[in-house]
This record gives sequence, C-alpha cells and structure tokens, in this order.
Amino acid sequence: MAERERGLYIPAPRARPGQAPDFSDMVIPSAGAVRRPPADSAESELRHLPYTLIRVLDDDGCAKGEWAPESDVDMLRQGLRAMMKTRIIDDRMFRAHRQAKTTFYAKSTGEEAIGAAQALALDHKVMFFSSYRTLSWLMLREYPLIDLFNQIFGNARDPLQGRQLSILYSARDYGFYALSGNLGSRFGHAVGWAMAAAYRKSDAIALAHVGDGTSAEGSFHEAMTFASVYKAPAILCIVNNQWAISSFAGIAGAREVTFAAKALAYGVPGLRVDGNDFLAVMAATRWAVERIRAGLGATLIEFVTYRAAGHSTSDDPSKYRPAEEAAHWPLGDPIHRLKQHLIAIGEWSDSRHVQAETELIEQVRSAQKEAEAIGTFGKSKPPVREMFEGVFKDPDWRVLEQRRELGI
Repeated sequence: MAERERGLYIPAPRARPGQAPDFSDMVIPSAGAVRRPPADSAESELRHLPYTLIRVLDDDGCAKGEWAPESDVDMLRQGLRAMMKTRIIDDRMFRAHRQAKTTFYAKSTGEEAIGAAQALALDHKVMFFSSYRTLSWLMLREYPLIDLFNQIFGNARDPLQGRQLSILYSARDYGFYALSGNLGSRFGHAVGWAMAAAYRKSDAIALAHVGDGTSAEGSFHEAMTFASVYKAPAILCIVNNQWAISSFAGIAGAREVTFAAKALAYGVPGLRVDGNDFLAVMAATRWAVERIRAGLGATLIEFVTYRAAGHSTSDDPSKYRPAEEAAHWPLGDPIHRLKQHLIAIGEWSDSRHVQAETELIEQVRSAQKEAEAIGTFGKSKPPVREMFEGVFKDPDWRVLEQRRELGI
C-alpha cells in the first residue's frame, strides 16, 4: 500500500468544475439482489444491510426481488403525479424568485420519490419532521396549492402569517411538522415526539429527515442515543444527496463508512436504499413500520440520491461540481423510473404522461395566478398585528407599548 503524504488529510470530491463527472467508485447491486429479512429479526442479524443498496426497479422498469412491495397501481399513479407536480412547482417558483416575487426557494429536483413514496407508505397518524426537499409529501397528501403559494409569496393570506421563511412549511393536518431552518433539530424533535406518543400508548409514528451533512453534528448522535435506549417509534432518514450546500458528502464521513452504518453503534438497524427508486423507498419504509409495530423501535434509513439542482436560489452549483454531473448520476431520474415501471406493467403510456403533465401545469398555473392576485413579496403582507400574536400568553408592558405605538 502506498504511503500517504504527511499532513492534514482533506477529503476531495470525485470531480470539480471542468472535470468529467465520475461515479465509478459506486457499488450498485442489481435490482432485487438484496434479500428482505423479517422485520422482527434481531439487530445482530441485520448488520450487513448498511453496506449494500436495496433496489427494486431494474433498468427496464421491472420490479425485482423480495423487497418489491405489493402496490395498487392507482397509488403508484398517484405517486407519479405528486412527483410531477412537485417538479412543475419547483421550476415555476425558481422563475418566480428570479422575478423578485419571493425571497428564497429550494428545489427538490432528483429527490421527489422519497417524500411521495413515504407519504403513501405511512398512515395519517404519522408526524413528519421534514427537511427542505420533501414538497412531494405535501403534494401527495393534496395540500392546497393556494396555501402553498401564499406562503411562498409571504402575502396577506400566508397561512403562517409571515412567521416562517417562504419554504419552511407547516401543515399539521397533513402530518407535516413545522419545518426548521436548523436541520440538525429534526431528529431530536422527532424522537422526542415519538417517545411522547409511546408514553401516551398511542400507535403514532414519527418520521424525520436530515441531510448527509447533518449526520456529522452532535444533535444527530444525541437523538440516535435516545431512539435506541427508549426504542422510540421513529423512522429516521439520512437523505444522502451527495452535497451539503457546497461541501460534498465526504466531509461528513462518506468515504470512511456508509451513513446507514452509523446505526450500528446504537444497536439500531440501518438500511441503505436507492432513493431514486419509488418502490424501494416505499418498501423500506413499510419494513421500518413493521419493526415498530413489533415493539422493536427505530430504524435508520440512508436514501442514496442526488441533488440535481442547486442547494437553493442562493447557490450556484457550477462553482463546486461539474456542470453535467447530474446527468451522469447512475441511479437515474425518479420520475422517469416510476413512469417506466408503470408503462412496463401496462398501466401508463407516453401519451397519458403528456396529458397528465398538461393538466398539472394548468392546476399549478391557475393556483399561482390566484396567489399572485393577492400579492407577491413586497406587494402584499400579513397584517402587522400578527407579529404580536402567538408569542406571549400574557404580554408584558413592552409589548403593549409597542402595539400602542403602532396603533394596533
């Protein structure tokens, strides 16, 4: 073995701007190659799973292997439409930002299968502690587009009255806990919520997402300890989309071990799943639910995917990765893969896809137009008095004086 040059080791990504994209070091098993163990297996029998990749859909769109879930085709079509709608909204809201109609936006491009498939796999007792890129969850659960756009524009009918950043949604009735700009808090909040549910003898489950970068923070490990010790009914997911803003996943330890393998130190099962495979995401989530129902507590799932767009509208990915890297991602595009599967089983077609896309574009366009009529950023805003509501049960004299000065 060649001796490494002395000095501080700095991990470097596979390629930088101007270089050819390179994913040759990724080991990708064939669809269906990984066996599905019983969900009530002892954790000691599951320790190989963080070092492989659970896949269901092959290159021809056929479902293979023991992980292939039983799925109603209407549900799969619903999932496809939710992903398509998400991408349409993302493209339109990115343009809206460039037109100064909103302050900020983060696209989900390339990651749509994760939110949509989990929304289908879980019942309505779940509470989802989300990251930024799970708009497809809300679209699958039919969150009203007008409410979504009103919040993005921060206008007078913003359902959160201007108290959150434009994409930090909160929709408790849709199983979607208020989003936090501090993603490191997601696991802790979810595990605490899950422990409270168990204490109340409820059968509710918490679901949480963090990115690969967050797994290197202390809050991640604190939450994992509580999840393990108290067997919290929680599904804890690391969405490994290869980049944490401009830092590649290796800065968080991806070169040394898989993110799913971080579960092993806590005696928690770790699954590593193709995050661009809708059926694999659904199957892994259902397996984790079965384990919770057996009284065995949490599962950690690493979804291997790729953030095809920038981190947000404040980011320029061309500064730190090859421009064509997304096109070379070996796990493909989640929308295309589910579309291909539905076509392969005779339940979809190219013409139906075009028709669905046309219908969804019109739905989104109509809702956006309605929200813009109320007002976009700077043209309309919630009443000023809202800043004083929901803060103090009994406002002290300073708050009362401020309200008096404002005449409200």
